[in-house]
Amino acid sequence: MRREDDHRERRPQVLAEPPADPARLRLRLRLLATTDLHAEILPYDYHADRPAPGVGLATTATLIAEARAEATNTLLFDNGDLLQGTPMGDLWAQRAPEGVHPLIAAMKALGYDAATVGNHDFDYGLDHLDRTLANATWPVVSSNAVLTLGAEPAADRTLLPPAAILDREMIDEAGQPHRLRIGVLGLLPPQVPVWNRAVLGDRLQVRDIAEAAAGHLATLRAEGCDLVVALCHSGIGAPEAQPEQEDAALPVAALEGIDAVVTGHSHLVFPAPGFPPRPGADATLGRLAGKPAVMAGARGSHLGVIDLLLARDAQGWRVAEAQVEARPVRRAGSPVQACPKLTALAAPAHAETLRHIRRPIGHSTVRIASHFALVAPTASLSLVAEAQATHLAEHIAGSPLAGLPILSAAAPFKAGGRAGPAHYSDVPAGPLALRHAVDLYIYPNLIAAVRLTGAQIAEWLERAASLFARIEPGGADQPLLDPEMPSYGFDPIQGLSFSIDLAQPARYDAHGRIVRPEARRILDLRWQDRPLHPTQPFAVATNSYRAASCSRQFGPLPTWIGTEPIRDILSRHISRTSPLAPEVPRFWRFRPMPGTTAIFETAPAPAEPPPFLDLTRLPSSPAGFSRFRLAL
Repeated sequence: MRREDDHRERRPQVLAEPPADPARLRLRLRLLATTDLHAEILPYDYHADRPAPGVGLATTATLIAEARAEATNTLLFDNGDLLQGTPMGDLWAQRAPEGVHPLIAAMKALGYDAATVGNHDFDYGLDHLDRTLANATWPVVSSNAVLTLGAEPAADRTLLPPAAILDREMIDEAGQPHRLRIGVLGLLPPQVPVWNRAVLGDRLQVRDIAEAAAGHLATLRAEGCDLVVALCHSGIGAPEAQPEQEDAALPVAALEGIDAVVTGHSHLVFPAPGFPPRPGADATLGRLAGKPAVMAGARGSHLGVIDLLLARDAQGWRVAEAQVEARPVRRAGSPVQACPKLTALAAPAHAETLRHIRRPIGHSTVRIASHFALVAPTASLSLVAEAQATHLAEHIAGSPLAGLPILSAAAPFKAGGRAGPAHYSDVPAGPLALRHAVDLYIYPNLIAAVRLTGAQIAEWLERAASLFARIEPGGADQPLLDPEMPSYGFDPIQGLSFSIDLAQPARYDAHGRIVRPEARRILDLRWQDRPLHPTQPFAVATNSYRAASCSRQFGPLPTWIGTEPIRDILSRHISRTSPLAPEVPRFWRFRPMPGTTAIFETAPAPAEPPPFLDLTRLPSSPAGFSRFRLAL
């Protein structure tokens, strides 16, 4: 990786600027941004093994070309979470084929000016990240990913250069050239060392976002930057800086000296009419704390565009006006055509990925889907939980968890939500290939287990139950889900039985913080048909991400981390147990609320729902989800 000594991009010539009236010097600069591409180059769904128009960098590249053609001065940035998210990304991490990573090759072809890293870029460890970024020909910066923390940000030994300065020739409105210095910061969530402890160990620390931004911003301004752009792989949350703040784009924007913000991480679109209200965020004009800011969705769904009118006065260049938009790749319902150049460039990697995912692994006698995984136990989660528990039983001998009763937690990673109505696991009956196991388990998490007592398990389940909105008894057609809570946060523990009281408020918020200490939604928690004793210990099989985050909820715990990705364990379990005809125990349910209904959204053409659910089909939502009335 390039270190601190090569993070300044300089041009040898200094442009001579003709004398002019400073009050009339104006130039226009367009900032273009991608974010959360998640290894999507081509518009192709590897899980379903079919084209998926409307996603991928090759599609966004068409918008990039158009946007560049409209403007005299442009810069192109990427905001992180580039390397993980498709079987292509996994294949390059697992097998390390020779040559340049296909995502890096695509970015090189598009001529990116600078980039930062996101939390998922660390999913495969530092060595893979180092090897991949070695071929980047543009600055890749991270202001708060730290190898050794100093007394202040400027004294940190950072993993990557903490900032970059782009020296660029810009043309003003009169056609005259000017030399501008654009500073670039890169920021990512401070939770990365926890989320990825299984592959990072103690090699990485992350300073809080706003603190790191302020420290390195001062350095950029001291070095004469005319403009500073923050590439903030972080969502839009509270306006004030907080310790370990995951969604910190607003405090970053509020820093004096920040001129524009590229935000991401939460896969939303900003500015946009439906963006959740936030103090300090103007979702109409695209402003955070008054500064121009953009979030371009995910997987190439949008291109972020920030148009700046810069005026020069005695103090230098300043932003006089700004316009912001997130341009969708779909126009009048149809996606733009993918860039032929990038399509051809990615063709060899695409062909190799197809050979990989089409490897046969077994057979299923039933359709296995996640369409109803948020309202009832389903085979899609039971199969994963069973594979985890079986593997754990075979491998924990000699560990601190040996001899404990084994339970298993699994979450629906693909369950609609922000990712849209096509984002569900759906494995048809019939022959199974590796792609089907990847569809059921999309992340490269390692197998893990934690020792939890009955009382801690109850807290785990309370946090999982934060997925649901509070339902008023006797009310009609109330939204069932809390839109702030991602589906992967709902990881019920199989091997127990319990009910969820939706009349109660959630004890935890979407970030895992206790917000209502008095609230309890989990009722009748039982193991082997007996009430779960608070001190009874268990080994709970889970993934490395979730096991690491347990330390934030419970403090240090006896933990076992395996060496295999869960999707490999699942693939092998499918091969061993084929043909699949999974039995699905109804181990959790909603507490009955007579006369009460809630609205639940799922895939446009869902599988047959569990027979015990009282569902009524309603007209589809404007976004394309099928809608059901659920009688509680």
